[in-house]
Amino acid sequence: MKISYNWLKDYVDTSLSPNELDDLLTFSGLEIEGVDKVETIKGGLEHVVIAQVLTCEPHPNSDHLHITTVDVGSGEPLHIVCGAPNVAAGQKVVCAQIGTKIWTSDTEFYEIKKGKLRGEVSEGMLCAEDELQLGNSHDGIMVLPADAPVGMKASEYFNVKDDYTLEVAITANRSDATSHIGVARDVVAVLNTRQGQNLKIKWPETDSSLTVNSINSDKAIKVTVERNDLCPRYSGVTIRNVKVQESPDWLKDKLRTIGLRPINNIVDITNFILMEVGQPLHAFDADKIEGGKVVVKCLPQDTKFVTLDGVERSLDQHDLMICNENEGMCIAGVFGGEKSGVTMDTTNIFIESAYFNPVSIRKTSKRHGLKTDASFRYERGCDPNITLWAVRRAALLVKQLAGGEICGDIIDIYPEPIERKEVEINFQRVADLIGKAIPVDAIRTALTSLDIEIVNETSEGMLLRIPTCKVDVYRECDVVEEIMRIYGYNNVDFDERLNSCLAYGVKPNPNKLKNIACDYLSYNGFNEIMNNSLTKSGYYEGNADFPSERCVCILNPLSKELNVMRQTLLYGGLECIVYNMNHKIFDQKIYEFGRSYVKNSIDEGETDSSVTKRYTETQHLSLFMTGAAEPESWHGEKKAVDFFDAKSALVNILRRLRIPMSRLTVVPSSETFIAEGLSYQFKDSKKQLAVVGRIAKETLRRMDCKQEVFYADINWDLLLKAFPTKDVTFCEIPKFPEVRRDLAMVVDNDVTFAQIEQVAYASEKRILQKVSLFDVYKGKGIADGYKSYAVSFILQDPDKTLNDKQIEAVMSKIQKNLETQLGAKIRQ
Repeated sequence: MKISYNWLKDYVDTSLSPNELDDLLTFSGLEIEGVDKVETIKGGLEHVVIAQVLTCEPHPNSDHLHITTVDVGSGEPLHIVCGAPNVAAGQKVVCAQIGTKIWTSDTEFYEIKKGKLRGEVSEGMLCAEDELQLGNSHDGIMVLPADAPVGMKASEYFNVKDDYTLEVAITANRSDATSHIGVARDVVAVLNTRQGQNLKIKWPETDSSLTVNSINSDKAIKVTVERNDLCPRYSGVTIRNVKVQESPDWLKDKLRTIGLRPINNIVDITNFILMEVGQPLHAFDADKIEGGKVVVKCLPQDTKFVTLDGVERSLDQHDLMICNENEGMCIAGVFGGEKSGVTMDTTNIFIESAYFNPVSIRKTSKRHGLKTDASFRYERGCDPNITLWAVRRAALLVKQLAGGEICGDIIDIYPEPIERKEVEINFQRVADLIGKAIPVDAIRTALTSLDIEIVNETSEGMLLRIPTCKVDVYRECDVVEEIMRIYGYNNVDFDERLNSCLAYGVKPNPNKLKNIACDYLSYNGFNEIMNNSLTKSGYYEGNADFPSERCVCILNPLSKELNVMRQTLLYGGLECIVYNMNHKIFDQKIYEFGRSYVKNSIDEGETDSSVTKRYTETQHLSLFMTGAAEPESWHGEKKAVDFFDAKSALVNILRRLRIPMSRLTVVPSSETFIAEGLSYQFKDSKKQLAVVGRIAKETLRRMDCKQEVFYADINWDLLLKAFPTKDVTFCEIPKFPEVRRDLAMVVDNDVTFAQIEQVAYASEKRILQKVSLFDVYKGKGIADGYKSYAVSFILQDPDKTLNDKQIEAVMSKIQKNLETQLGAKIRQ
């Protein structure tokens, strides 16, 4: 938002330079992104002076040029060839001397140089209005009054002043600073508090004679508000017999300085007040309000409406509209309509000044992709109690600049007035939050300068009444923030002492375990991704694994694509994979640490207060693999990623984090988004720790993914709970040899190696060190529905050398359990 330096000084007496204001505002919570010099006339009329034509003779070689001698007040007269038809001796004129730049556009100019025209020397130029940007006429040169002083700089004569604009970065919580008076309020507060000055805001004049809702007029526009929830306050006034014309120079200059294009006096007044006090106004052509009545309501879904830019838009049923008796005229607080605006032919106007629901305006603005100065302020929260002041200010300016007569009273519909909030502060808590005891006088000055009323003050604290323009201030800590930014963060002293203490962290250390997993994955070719926790609800509609009714919905979403919290990291990861594929990256291994959010179901009869936890937030680690398993190389064939690559990555992470496989049961996954996969569940609690598998084709099709993707997910919160609390102990390498025994067995196709592993380790816990699968066979000699596994078993006793009797006993036990529990048949 641009703030004019000269305009700002209309409301506060200060001699601070633009750069000094930059520092003052930045260190009081309003960041200034830049200070720019603005010339109301391009070039500032440099080298242009007031002059007098001494002689004027026809040019001997031209039928329309004249040779003049011109006194510019600096000694010898200048010889200037002039082509203007109205030039004559004795005139006071405006002369551009050698070196003057005549601007033909914002970027193009030509420079006045000494030269010859038709053989006669010319040492300057006598200028018309448009050539100096002082008007639009090009009928001839400017002829000034006889008392114009010769030699005076034209910039002084025409009172051309340079200005500066301060580019203010308005954050969402500073709706009170979206105007010149709002910024001036901060300047006054800082100077009063830090420098002991006694400044006050110079509020501009309004038409205080206007009364409210007491005089009815048949010629006045009537107003009905059907949606008070979306429009808590609506004020307006009818003015007839106005003259719409070009605005005066002072008004046009102010608007141009901050980057607004002047349109006509009525529209310019509404824009002026918007930038002056932060209250958006809208002017309607009263003769185009059918039925003489304004109705504030919502229109049916998909109603067509043509906005001021000529675009036809489909309205949402929740868009608040300003309508006449038959149709919509304006999207409330966002954008005007094509038919109802003020034109040069308008004679009667209705000025609207309203307070709209910020959430409603923001949603409408986002839905239609319309970002206007009005919506910028409404969606942050305007002051509901300044609408009448703005109407009175507009009425006064309209009468001054366009004439007209006020019809009836100001209409003000305000069924439920918004009262100022009361906040109590304690001086000791203020000091504790700030870290320094600020003098009570400084606190009092800062608050009163910000228009915060002190209702009651004691030795311990104050009871305050907050102005309605400060929508973000409603707690004690908010008031402390206001005090702190006005007092100055740099004025808080910091103790140079360094205090420290020894602390013993709770085990396990979550960050350490996270780094272990990240390091393993990164060393093995994975790249980490980070996705937004907000996602679109469409992913969960009709989703059996993640029902839409369990979504945590956003009350005021940024867009339809970001309207719920994610229930899983799955869809964000697939979005990344598809994005990379669209950029010709087909071989991907990625992982993400992130949180999922689920709304818990509430049993019938329970109330919000009886539900201890309505939402569940869970940390997850998700892996995604697609394309080739290894980078392309000359010395090996390209191998595609498969289920076992994903499973290996998952199991290695669990082992690296010391999660014993003996505590887990491995069963086929039940998730519908996984076509072939395994679920790792704790034996005791039956809770799922992890899942791994190939993502189903239907899920990939919905995401527009044309390549197989393998997926693994770990419930990180459960893993942290299962992590062993005892530290790792190290022992010497065993002195006694290990023994290997192999078994070839025929098992059902549904039997997995993980089940064989579990049975083996359960059969012998002490000397069985490792179980490995080294061959899988299907085909000749093996019945349909079965497969042959070749499994190796490594046995080792740390205390002695194993003998054949011990080995055979262990292997017999393992073999028997495999036969009885899994139906395995040992092949000889």
